[in-house]
Amino acid sequence: MKVILTEKITKLGNIGDTVEVKTGFARNYLLPNGKAMRWTRENVALFEAKKAELQARQDAARKSAESNVDAVKNAKLHMIRQAGDTGQLYGSVSTRDIARMLKELTGINIESAQVLLGAPIKSIGAFDTQIALHPDVIVPVKIYVAQTQDEIDALVAGKVLTFGTKKVEEEADAGTAADVSDASAQPAKEPAEEPAEKTGDAE
Repeated sequence: MKVILTEKITKLGNIGDTVEVKTGFARNYLLPNGKAMRWTRENVALFEAKKAELQARQDAARKSAESNVDAVKNAKLHMIRQAGDTGQLYGSVSTRDIARMLKELTGINIESAQVLLGAPIKSIGAFDTQIALHPDVIVPVKIYVAQTQDEIDALVAGKVLTFGTKKVEEEADAGTAADVSDASAQPAKEPAEEPAEKTGDAE
């Protein structure tokens, strides 16, 4: 579908650009949120008439985004999640989860589309991502995901949590060493004595 952008959209275009987008994206996101207009001759003329107003709105949105940079940058994105022995999460952390937490921490209404995460987070660790408060205002943030607050604190301190094969091998090695130690501490068993042979004639 051909649309006219009524505001700047990251990776799509600037205000006033005419672009081709997927119909579903236009109908479900761009058009209902007032971010674009369906391309028609009438709408081209309408856009030109409203261009100054739309540009002023865009400038105001950018200034508002800039005022929220510090709040987002300083938000503690610490997520407690259940995980297996290998550090893989039971589930994942999505852009929606991050947007929801940011809103709770800062009071700023952030949509999941503004979280530039890429793929969902599926393991414990520290992850870098970005929040697009505005196409011209991108804020880098770090997300910490772990099973406990103690693990979160360790990640924040720059420590690396050990999971998976290495951890299993370490535990196995420790168990083997303990078995060897126990075995060496026990005295060796002497062979049982053979019964003495009877001598003489039976009565």
